[in-house]
Amino acid sequence: MPENISFFAALAVGFFGGVHCVGMCGGIVGALTFSLPAEVRERPLRLLPYLLAYNVARITSYTVAGAIAGTVGLLGLSLVPMQHAQLILLGIAGLFMVMMGLYVGGWWFGLTRIEQAGSRLWRFIEPIGRRLMPVRSPGQAFGLGLVWGWLPCGLVYSVLIWALSAGGPLQGALLMLGFGLGTLPNLLAMGAFAAQLAAFVQRQWVRWIAGGMVIAFGLYQLFIAGARLAG
Repeated sequence: MPENISFFAALAVGFFGGVHCVGMCGGIVGALTFSLPAEVRERPLRLLPYLLAYNVARITSYTVAGAIAGTVGLLGLSLVPMQHAQLILLGIAGLFMVMMGLYVGGWWFGLTRIEQAGSRLWRFIEPIGRRLMPVRSPGQAFGLGLVWGWLPCGLVYSVLIWALSAGGPLQGALLMLGFGLGTLPNLLAMGAFAAQLAAFVQRQWVRWIAGGMVIAFGLYQLFIAGARLAG
């Protein structure tokens, strides 16, 4: 998959997977927002720098994780025939994307086990974020966002597996950057319109559409990997 197509595909996965992001991170965003002084959280223009700082830092962490995954994938690909290994990793990423779509749509919840596995790492990182609370400046919000980016999340893990097959650190970083930017509209809106957005994404038809779109991207990746392996 060409790099520019991968970037925009990851962007779309992040956007349509935003239903999961609101459910997973909505409580965090709400807590961060309501911990701010009233004169900040009640004025959108004063609140915006904090929300941007949280989310730019979160996306920065995703991008760093993508570079790490891309590097690991590149090292692994050097040990085996590159084309076949890359396509197998792409197929695995597609499978994870299908599972994530089933999770977002509310049809299957087995992916929560992967999030539970990631919680072991989170136990070591979470206390750092706790020390940054309550937030009193955008700089402090940025630091908290860097920590937030490592929160265990099945959707993030699915795209990270995709980043393993990206071809290198730059490609992995770009893939996760695209995904992070895709999640941005939902989480920015969550900070400003928490109650309204939470109510909207709980509607069954919204979850079904979002889950279906994520499944479609996963199936597309499986198709591309299978077709190239067969050819």
